[in-house]
Amino acid sequence: MKMKFALPLAVFALISTPAFAHVGQGETSAFAAGLAHPFTGADHVLAMLAVGVWAGFCGGKARWIWPTTFIAALMAGGAVGMTGFMLPIVEQGILASVLALGLALGLGLRAPLGFGAALIAVAGICHGFAHGAEAPLTGGGALYVAGFVLASALLHSAGLVLASSPRLARWVGVIVLAGGAAFEFGASL
Repeated sequence: MKMKFALPLAVFALISTPAFAHVGQGETSAFAAGLAHPFTGADHVLAMLAVGVWAGFCGGKARWIWPTTFIAALMAGGAVGMTGFMLPIVEQGILASVLALGLALGLGLRAPLGFGAALIAVAGICHGFAHGAEAPLTGGGALYVAGFVLASALLHSAGLVLASSPRLARWVGVIVLAGGAAFEFGASL
């Protein structure tokens, strides 16, 4: 994809929300709620976008292994979150993932495949747990999970597009890191 289309596509993905994202009853609303959930918090958007950008920046097998690892961990964390189990450090894990991914990108770190996958798996578990803990209790859990998995994959894909420019990828890292710092100091994004 040409670079002139990458930034508008990424901006559109970040500011768009589905018109049908209201939680209600039935299978359609469970899917819609799951699809909307990753877009309802800047911390989720930044982390998921950063996974794609970092994977694209590092290239090779990371381009598909890291996003796939995140999605698998996201689903596992979501399943645990839906059980009602309490994970006491989930918010700290989400914040740490935003900061770590932003720092890795901002510094232009080309991590080994296994290290990146491990970091991304921990991030995926934390983000998935948060998504799962907010799943509708009235049923439709599988559709809710399908929605947040699709939204996450779309954010990863947008990140892969942004990674087509190494300079832009590093700037995305700076933005993600700044967003993480803002969360740490209580700013609302």
